[in-house]
Amino acid sequence: MDVRILGGLSVREHGVSITPTAAAPRQLLALLTASADQVVPVTVLTEELWPSGAPRGARAELQSHITDLRALIAGALRRGAEPAEPGPGWSERRTADAVLVSQPGGYRLDTGGGAHDVWQFERAAGAGYRAMEAGDLSRAALRLGEALALWRGEPYAGVAAGPRLRREIERLEASRLSVLDQWVEAQLGLGRHAELLSELSGLVARYRTNEPLHAHYMVALLRCGQHDEALTVYERLRVALKGESGMEPSARLRRLQSSVLTVRNSAIRPVYAPRIPAQYGPARARLVPVGSVG
Repeated sequence: MDVRILGGLSVREHGVSITPTAAAPRQLLALLTASADQVVPVTVLTEELWPSGAPRGARAELQSHITDLRALIAGALRRGAEPAEPGPGWSERRTADAVLVSQPGGYRLDTGGGAHDVWQFERAAGAGYRAMEAGDLSRAALRLGEALALWRGEPYAGVAAGPRLRREIERLEASRLSVLDQWVEAQLGLGRHAELLSELSGLVARYRTNEPLHAHYMVALLRCGQHDEALTVYERLRVALKGESGMEPSARLRRLQSSVLTVRNSAIRPVYAPRIPAQYGPARARLVPVGSVG
């Protein structure tokens, strides 16, 4: 089975789609993929489908959706060809009931040792984090970039999300932002600030109150000598935070703004050597730029 949720929901068995078009079974399959190879209790499934409370006949309706999903799986098993070299979990007698398994108190989606883009994302991200801890910025940038490349859009895009799926979507988005933060940090550590400007501009426009991304953008602009632009980024963040939560930027961001101001002011204001002592006479008393002192 091939499961992809980092974008629109796509579940394929033997290369054949088993993703329903109807909203309720699609939502049900989405929740099963969020806990693939694990039992999802019936209570969790009903809470997802009917967050305001399960109506009379909810169990029968849930069973109907399960039957619909198994019909799609059975069709995929009939049409899909058996692989030349069966992978882990493959069985010649694999059936729809063995893919969508009934277990005491719930159901389990058996991937048969197949692929799941969330698992791939988490493996690549973990390798990237370990590389960051080891100080291997090149490897960190590579593996974190591989993790981010798996994303095709919003997780579970096109699926009507109930409370359980919404929590999963929030978890995945937080993981993505964490990886993105570390990837940018690795790129900056490798001196790639100029190459990041365009991408960071789009990211801070999308995540208007994300402080780490704004901090990275300010650092990249500062290193490129764009001091005023870095200060503008800080001000936009301050306004967005104030409007959303009434909060000011963190101490880290305020220190960064102060550093940008210091660098900008030292760049635009000439620095002079001390005045020549008065005893040398008024004709010699003048300000001499530091760079010309010999």
